[in-house]
Parts: sequence; C-alpha cells; structure tokens
Amino acid sequence: MKKLSKIPTSKFIKVRCPKCKNEQVMFGKAAKQVKCLVCSKSLADPSGGKSKVKARILEVLE
Repeated sequence: MKKLSKIPTSKFIKVRCPKCKNEQVMFGKAAKQVKCLVCSKSLADPSGGKSKVKARILEVLE
C-alpha cells in the first residue's frame, strides 16, 4: 500500500507597493487584509481562498 502525501498549494508572494515601492512578502492565501508596512496602502484582500492581490507580484517563493 502506498502512502499518499499532500503537497501544499499555498505559497508566499513577494509584492511591491504601487504607492511607495516598498517590497514585502505576504502569504498567498491571507485571511486578513494585507497592508504596506510603510504607507499602509492595501496590498491584498481576502476572498475565501487565494487573496485578491492589488500590488505588483515580483516573485512567487517556493
């Protein structure tokens, strides 16, 4: 009998704030609104699954 292992589908994302150009890492399935640490602009909103990202995605981290 084979053991089936679950592969996680969630990833971390590096995004850039459109207002102040600050780069930060966020979780791709965030349960709360993600704000920029510098200017407090909203970068992503929760949607029950994957976040609706409003900022530019620079890199998907594995």
